Amino acid sequence: MPGPAESVSSESPLVVLGKIVGVHGIRGAVKVYSHTDPLDNVLDYPEWTLRRGSEVRTASFTDARIQGRVLVVQLKGLNDRNQAQELVDFEICVVRNALPDLDEGEYYWHQLEGLQVVTLEGQLLGQIDHLLETGSNDVMVVKPCEGSLDQRERLLPYLPGQYVKKIDLTAALMQVDWDPEF
Repeated sequence: MPGPAESVSSESPLVVLGKIVGVHGIRGAVKVYSHTDPLDNVLDYPEWTLRRGSEVRTASFTDARIQGRVLVVQLKGLNDRNQAQELVDFEICVVRNALPDLDEGEYYWHQLEGLQVVTLEGQLLGQIDHLLETGSNDVMVVKPCEGSLDQRERLLPYLPGQYVKKIDLTAALMQVDWDPEF
């Protein structure tokens, strides 16, 4: 069964890559919803940190396969359905420095979350709370923050070049070509 996690330094915080959403069969396999694209990229990390609230464990897997929109994963040391049921709702995390470097102009979602979003005219629309995968393109959920133009939550398409004009991670700012009335 997965055991306690090693301490994670503040220099390399955890990044959530997915979540255990259910069990499969009687031999302790779990269903994993993956936030990675493609969804089996979560399997590129041989050791996971499982987190649910203040509970933290480590886990590795022995087998996995895609089944529809989830992965069916057999975790090492997990061999019955009751043990697997105990892991439902645990997030699957890895340390941030385990993620591969991206090409210039590419970003992980966790890098965009928290950025303030301003129009070309300098109007603050709010702050990126999270992103959604919709199939055609990703969507940013922009929630109001201190100093924002109004108290509206906005859904903006994440389309660099078209709507997203500039991203400055150092300044925690994203500039967009977006009508605040929309």
